[in-house]
Formats: sequence, structure tokens, C-alpha cells
Amino acid sequence: MSIQVVLVHGIRTSRTMWRSQLEHLAERDIPAVAVDLPGHGSRMAEPFTLDGAFTTVDEAVQDAAARGPVLLVGHSMGGLVSVAYAGAEAAPPVAGFIGASCTSFPRGAALATYRTFARTFNALPDQGMWLTNRVLAATLPDDTRPDFGAGGYALDAQDLALASLGGLELAADLRRLHMPLWWINGQFDQLRMQERLFQRLTPHSELIVVPRTSHLVTAMRPRVFNALLDLAVATLQNQATQSQGALRSS
Repeated sequence: MSIQVVLVHGIRTSRTMWRSQLEHLAERDIPAVAVDLPGHGSRMAEPFTLDGAFTTVDEAVQDAAARGPVLLVGHSMGGLVSVAYAGAEAAPPVAGFIGASCTSFPRGAALATYRTFARTFNALPDQGMWLTNRVLAATLPDDTRPDFGAGGYALDAQDLALASLGGLELAADLRRLHMPLWWINGQFDQLRMQERLFQRLTPHSELIVVPRTSHLVTAMRPRVFNALLDLAVATLQNQATQSQGALRSS
């Protein structure tokens, strides 16, 4: 059975942010799917809800699990949603997990500041898109730069999505993550603040910090991130092979 990869995007963007990863996995004949969360991408007209986000991830995971062990990969908001999903008391069929740019609890002053920042941007005449485009032009390679906005920017969903994240009980969810687990952050990622706490709550996990990289690690250093995807896939494939061998010998 081949490893199946499910990719969950971050806030404002959509499944198009994973273009480089999807192409990389396809070249290696590794089945993969990227989803659009409510209020984002092809589902921009829908309101964002956590229940809707969990349902979206679960449908993709359950479908993939029918064909092989599932590697769940989430970036930023998608990473936090995926932590809560994979760490549920009724554990879903997730064989491995990569949380990228998501090692910070969405609560308190940090969350309030982020929401204020997002509202300020939305109040600008172009909802801050001029500045967003300038930042992306200065930080992302030409090849991946269009990917974050190719599915449209979910500007109107930001505040509701951020408020919803504040209701997550991530500490308990993290303690229930017992599968192979990797935290991947950029060196200059603003959400690195609690990466050591995340690692303490998941002592079997690996923390990987990519040098000279921002929050958008998947697009700023796609070859590095894709190599880490390969590592995770190989780990799960080896685990599955050993399990099949143990079953045959028993």
C-alpha cells in the first residue's frame, strides 16, 4: 500500500499554495490531495467554521486511508486545524503528521494582536493587497510566488477564522499525537514562539528549522520542504513495510 498525502492550507490562501509539493509528489508517484477549507479558494462564498474545516479534512483523510497510510500535512492555520483533528479523542486514521509554521497557541494577546493587524489591513482601500504583493515579490521565488494567490485571497474569512482558532484546546490535542511527527518552521517565522513547548508536549517529534526562511516555508524553500516530505513519506513507508512483515511472520 502506498503512502497517501493530504495537504491543508493556511489562512487567506487555498489549496493552490501546495502546487510545488503536489508536482513533486506526482513525479514520485505518491498520491496526494490538497483541500480547500470553508471560506477559502473554491469555497470562498461559504462561512468559515471549525466544524466545516474538520469535516473537510476528515473526508480527505478517510478517503485516502482506504488506499494506504495517510501523511497529514498542515501549514499555519491548516496546521493548527490538523493538530486538533489528528489529536481528537477518537483518533482518525492519520499515520504521520507534518505541522508547518504552526507552533504557537492561538490565544490571548498574540491572537488579539493578529486579529487587529488583519482588520487594519482589511480597512485599507485595497485590503492591503499592494503591500502583500510587495512582500511576496521580495521574499518568494518567481516559480512559487503566484501559488498563494492563485485560488484567490480569503480576506473576508480572516477574522472569523482567527476567532474560531481561539476555541481550540491544542495542549490536550498535542498530547494525543503519537504518530511520527515533524514540526517545520522557517528561521524568521513569527509563529515559532512556542515551538519548544510544542516539542515538549510531543516528545517523540522532530523540530526542523529552515535557515533564512519566513513563515511561508513551503514556497520560500520548496526544495527543502519537499525533501522533508520525502523523509516523512519514507519513514511511514518503512513503518508500513515492517508492520506487514510482522503480520506475515505471525
